Amino acid sequence: MLKMTNVKKVFRTDLVETHALRDFNLDVKEGDFVAVTGPSGSGKTTFLNIAGLLETFDGGSYQLDGKCVSNLSDSQRSKLRNEKIGFIFQSFNLIPDLDLFDNVDVPLRYRGFNRAERKARIEQSLEVVGLANRMKHLPSQLSGGQQQRVAIARALAGEPRFLLADEPTGNLDTKMAHSVMELLQNINAQGTTIVMVTHDQKLAKEVQRNIFVRDGQVSELHSVGDIPSAAMA
Repeated sequence: MLKMTNVKKVFRTDLVETHALRDFNLDVKEGDFVAVTGPSGSGKTTFLNIAGLLETFDGGSYQLDGKCVSNLSDSQRSKLRNEKIGFIFQSFNLIPDLDLFDNVDVPLRYRGFNRAERKARIEQSLEVVGLANRMKHLPSQLSGGQQQRVAIARALAGEPRFLLADEPTGNLDTKMAHSVMELLQNINAQGTTIVMVTHDQKLAKEVQRNIFVRDGQVSELHSVGDIPSAAMA
């Protein structure tokens, strides 16, 4: 599903050269649920941006669902991203003036689905997250956990091959975080591949694989109980 081999990313200014990723290797199989942890500045965000085709890289190779993305044009990357990837963000990124139905509808309009198909996808995805009866509510009328569920519904409506989740419970209390995590586990059980960046050690222990990133490189933790404390820094 996602295969990175010796991926390198360097940020350059007039005075400084920063190696964000160094020979970064990761192979995520279809159906995996992977937690990515590591200290601040370790390269987690850079990895997530590259994985989501939001950022290019300077060396190595990256295959997404069997397709090499290294030499794609911006339009080809955008098309592949819209068709294959769903994004879930810590800050929800909902549009405050739109109700839940229209928030989920926005990315579907960019995909060019007709009105009837969009309606069916929106209603189905809101049903999956348990908010079908609130589709005419505004985000401000929901709790933080419910808003994150809307963000998940928006990602699911496009039927992505895999989800990239950036601290999806970071703005939630413990109870809401547990509820959102249960939802993600259920989605994964239905076959969707999920890669989640998190600082929450308890959440990291609940998934199939744990990846620890330090200094732009990755190591897989075969025992989730061995997650270094630095992973949560």
